Amino acid sequence: MTVANEAAQSAIALEHISKSFGATIALNDVTFSIDKGSVHALLGENGAGKSTIVKILSGLLEVDNGHTQVLGESARLLNPRISHKFGIQTAFQEMTLVKDLSILDNMLMPYAPVNMIGTVNRRVAAKLVQEHFSWLGMTELDIYDYVETLDLAIQQKIEIARAIFRKPQILLLDEPTSTLTGRDVDWLGDVIERLKEDGVTIVFISHRIPEVRAFCDRLTILRNGEHITTGDVDDFSDAEIIEMIIGRSISQTFPSRTGKSQTSGPEVFGVNGLTAGAKLKDISFQLHKGEILGIAGLQGMGQLDLFLACFGMTDVHNGTLSIDGKEVVITSPVDAIRANIGMGMVPEDRKTEALSLKLTGKHNASLPVIERFTRWGMIDSAAEKDAIDRIFKRVDIDPRAMWARVSSFSGGNQQKIAIAKWLVAESRVLLLFDPTRGIDVGTKHELYLLMREFADAGGSILFFSTEIPELVNLSDRVLVLYQGQVAEEIAASDLSENAIIRAALGGDSETEGQVA
Repeated sequence: MTVANEAAQSAIALEHISKSFGATIALNDVTFSIDKGSVHALLGENGAGKSTIVKILSGLLEVDNGHTQVLGESARLLNPRISHKFGIQTAFQEMTLVKDLSILDNMLMPYAPVNMIGTVNRRVAAKLVQEHFSWLGMTELDIYDYVETLDLAIQQKIEIARAIFRKPQILLLDEPTSTLTGRDVDWLGDVIERLKEDGVTIVFISHRIPEVRAFCDRLTILRNGEHITTGDVDDFSDAEIIEMIIGRSISQTFPSRTGKSQTSGPEVFGVNGLTAGAKLKDISFQLHKGEILGIAGLQGMGQLDLFLACFGMTDVHNGTLSIDGKEVVITSPVDAIRANIGMGMVPEDRKTEALSLKLTGKHNASLPVIERFTRWGMIDSAAEKDAIDRIFKRVDIDPRAMWARVSSFSGGNQQKIAIAKWLVAESRVLLLFDPTRGIDVGTKHELYLLMREFADAGGSILFFSTEIPELVNLSDRVLVLYQGQVAEEIAASDLSENAIIRAALGGDSETEGQVA
């Protein structure tokens, strides 16, 4: 089949697409096509060019060179409205919801139904949205709730629901599962299958290979802005996919444990009878020197309240915290960062909670302990740069981070900066809340090694992940939360995915696989 014929029979055909941002080449002569009615995975490391392609197809970026065809027609996608006219809708990883508006108002933007005098017919609009949510199985939501009051996973589902509400012929899903729990991933799989049956073409961006195998027919791999391969998912092993994504093989995904027990060392951080936030009830545990203590649980079981309470970011109703066996009061992050406590937190959403995107990587890294580099009210820039440069090299962050805005970097480098600032602060305890969310396989491996290196050097980590294999392979033991309490403590020798799932479901094994 000729390239022209293949393009005519495709939902999307990109031919010799190039896009640069100054000296940075985002896409270099990329050519591939996506079959009509298929679910097509777009894979690559952070910065490989995936998001650039999504933005080009969404009408947010214009190509420098090359040609795009959509459903057999030549397409210059100069703005989002043109993309919408071609039947393209996008659910972005970096969500576009307006948080101080209701679910209903967000669902209607920018195509709210109007009456004869041009005002929004809210009764009709509410009925349409309710029917749509019913079709999607999202009837538990109150469409008049404000988005800012909702968990990140629920916000992601609304972002997806809004794109589908606009009746797309082509749906772009940019990291749609990065914030979703296990049962919500299953929900998305069912939605994708129904859309596929209706003839919708879906482009699925993910760093999670099991989801690619479960949902997708074909895949395209990009690396450093170049097209590496396109083919059927079943034609490639996991190892082959990973090697093509990162350009090298990873012989062992997770670092080896030292073999010695980390639970018998001195207690560094203690939580005693802690009741906090809206869901956490009477939690007690000890975190030891050199230990990675995993936290598992379904969405909304109190894990976020636990991390926020430890870092002084939510109300503590009862209980105490201790450092080195001595009770401490942590009412704010300033208290947690203090040298005698030495705690740092990497939160759920790096862009809105961990980093100041308009500042450089250097300024983000020094912000928690800027007073350390201050003399007589002036910042000692040389001392600041030396300290940060040493950590950035250790974490392998792009050297441009010393002077470039954080917003200009890929998600992987952003997350490295979010972790590096706590290494600059010389934190003894790291609270890592889903630190590999939205990170490619290569960067995940680097973060795994960094976590183990930190623990082996005597640091202590409290670690929550929505990916159970991470908890099994990185943790020295795992506490499983259920309805705000510790349902079970699982030692390293007994750790398995099934053990965590059973405990997270309150001992009910009939619905295994739905755990976060």
